[in-house]
Amino acid sequence: MRRTARGIAVLASATLALSVAACGGEDQAAEEQPKVDPATLTAELTWWDTSDPQNEGPAFQELIAKFNQTYPNVKINYQSVPFGEAQNKFKTAAQAKTGAPDILRAEVAWVPEFASLGYLYALDGSELLSDSADFLETPLASNTYDGKTYGVPQVTDSLALMYNKELLGKAGISAPPKSWAELKTASQAVKEKTGAEGVYLNPAGYFLLPFMYGEGGDLVDTAAKKIVVNSAQNAAGLKIAKDLIDSGAAAKPSANDSYGTMMTLFKEQKVAMIINGPWEVNNVKSAPTFGGLENLGIAPVPAGSARAGGPVGGHNYTIWSGMPQEKVDAAVAFVKHMSSAESQAFLSEKLGLLPTRKSAYQLDAVKNNAVVAAFQSVNEAAVGRPWIPEAGQFFGPLDQMATEVLIQRKDPKAALDTVARKYKAEVVPGYGL
Repeated sequence: MRRTARGIAVLASATLALSVAACGGEDQAAEEQPKVDPATLTAELTWWDTSDPQNEGPAFQELIAKFNQTYPNVKINYQSVPFGEAQNKFKTAAQAKTGAPDILRAEVAWVPEFASLGYLYALDGSELLSDSADFLETPLASNTYDGKTYGVPQVTDSLALMYNKELLGKAGISAPPKSWAELKTASQAVKEKTGAEGVYLNPAGYFLLPFMYGEGGDLVDTAAKKIVVNSAQNAAGLKIAKDLIDSGAAAKPSANDSYGTMMTLFKEQKVAMIINGPWEVNNVKSAPTFGGLENLGIAPVPAGSARAGGPVGGHNYTIWSGMPQEKVDAAVAFVKHMSSAESQAFLSEKLGLLPTRKSAYQLDAVKNNAVVAAFQSVNEAAVGRPWIPEAGQFFGPLDQMATEVLIQRKDPKAALDTVARKYKAEVVPGYGL
């Protein structure tokens, strides 16, 4: 049976409530006084942070230090866990009932899966959801399963077209491309006139979704319980991506650490355009050879024949159901602090991350943030993902397919057929083909 936080009456007293108002163009944050002295709350918590340890981790550790100014006797054992390992590592530890963190930064698709397995506390009735109306609807929805809520949104995001303004300007391009056809033309112009590569496509499933969405495709139809990943629309989208590489308009992706190669080339101004998200803004900003935020352009991903849009992404704070009951109050207090409007505004200012609270967007640190403003239009065009327990398992087969199509140059439809069969056999066996 899943454990819940319902009925834990002391949660409110263990949690710092934050109310935020904006007036006269200045931030005004008024903190309610806790009903009991936070110094009386004593616990030791382990938090697995799955963000980039160099790029984002230090900012989260600053928030921990701020938390301890109010809760000096709650020790947070901060552990940076590689994102690519965290999903399976958490499931293994939770199943064994040992070694799992008290708090996990979970990718949005992981929450329904972990909740369905009984690995997360349901937070309904707790102080964490007392102001749930302040959260944006889509990020909050990723935390629900079977009528209950198992996390709170940390950050929301989507994929955007990130571009080098200087390189596009030298190529005579005054505005970012709005379609894949325009992107191909722009890429060829950049290569011809500057010597830099026009665009680099990361050969990973998540990063190919804008091409598939652009032609009207998707992975599954949850209403019809049907696998649609091998649709004609998705094949058409992948052909567009493949053609960019085959034609030379896009750089040939590396078979090893393609993502790292993409970011290095972009920061060194050797590639003019990439598809990526706000989590890399701080990385680009701090690159000594890029030219700072003044040289970084952000726009929605180009459109296909049907639409333009990247996948809804982001991360949530979740609490392990195997945590000793006496630690729950401290865990709720910590998550409340980390997900507050004030903390989200801090992360926006430091890293360019998008808040999940409506009230955070009223704070000057967010309102006056050009990066956040640019990504808001990106998020408005984002395509929703299915919040089903199996959603976190879609990307292993998709990653293999991306390698086959973009690096090994296999036929997109044949590669997608393989993905569909794998979905049927291993991921959603109850769905039809």
